[in-house]
Amino acid sequence: MNQSPKFSIAVAGATGLVGRKMIELIDEFDLPFSSLKLLASSRSEGEIINFRNKEYKVEKLDENSFDDVDIALFSAGGSASKEFATIAANKKCIVIDNSSAWRMDKNVPLVVPEVNPHALINHDYIIANPNCSTIQLVLPLKILNENYGLKRVVISTYQSITGAGNKGLSKLIAEEKGESNGDKHKIYRNAMFHAFLPEKPDWTNEEVKMIQETRKILELPDLKLTATCVRLPIVGGHGESVNIETEKKVDREQFRTMLKKAEGIVVLDDLSIEEYPTPALSNNKNEVFVGRIRHDESVENGLHLWVVADNVRKGAATNAVQIADFMIKNKMIIPKN
Repeated sequence: MNQSPKFSIAVAGATGLVGRKMIELIDEFDLPFSSLKLLASSRSEGEIINFRNKEYKVEKLDENSFDDVDIALFSAGGSASKEFATIAANKKCIVIDNSSAWRMDKNVPLVVPEVNPHALINHDYIIANPNCSTIQLVLPLKILNENYGLKRVVISTYQSITGAGNKGLSKLIAEEKGESNGDKHKIYRNAMFHAFLPEKPDWTNEEVKMIQETRKILELPDLKLTATCVRLPIVGGHGESVNIETEKKVDREQFRTMLKKAEGIVVLDDLSIEEYPTPALSNNKNEVFVGRIRHDESVENGLHLWVVADNVRKGAATNAVQIADFMIKNKMIIPKN
């Protein structure tokens, strides 16, 4: 009797906000694992994390961490990913990396399973997880492009401070208590932008990520796309106001039906009962929520969408675990042992 294969899984950055959520989702998605290795920097070495009624001791991430690992979920930051993802890949370990380190590498697939799973066919053992804001955006954009043709997209984001990880959340909590770490801009009772790019100082890194990554995932390198990304003092999810011009006029009811049938999307759009998605509603959920679907009458074929998702889940950990789950179910990974 043949048994389903089990895999040796590692989580790099296991003590961070996204890393801890990845561990939770390994259980939620019931990934078949024979062993689980939790990795972090030397600062967290020895920390105990409970998982399925068992205590796991966090190990230091180093060049020997991946000798017997089949799948490594990375949320350890860009510099650690650049250093250790290559080491893991050379040992035939599939790396699913949540940092921005590999996203625009032409040899690395950038994947949202509901949108472009075909990109997983060709890889050199490293797969990039897109930016949180990009992931939720491309689900409805794919449907629009396939049925009506995308002409131009303008995005404004309203992002949870948890997008900055534990550091951002700690900043908000400290400022709520009246404490300050000397940052130029507060987040408490305020709005602020992401880091500006030295090489392009009128743009933030988040805005450029959204533009470049969306084009890559949708395989539309010339798509006219622009973004303004804002952090807010909220916890639980990102909201996006998306204004779209299409080649053909969108039939609103037809499009709503398409969204309702699509994998990973929930439509909340009944304004007769003031139904629309909010970041709080998306908290701790894996789906992308779409509402306020309405025509933009200022252009010939214009549409407005409001798109919301939990940035730590679908915007990071869930998407990474979904990639692993897809590859396992489609026999795209062979266990070393």
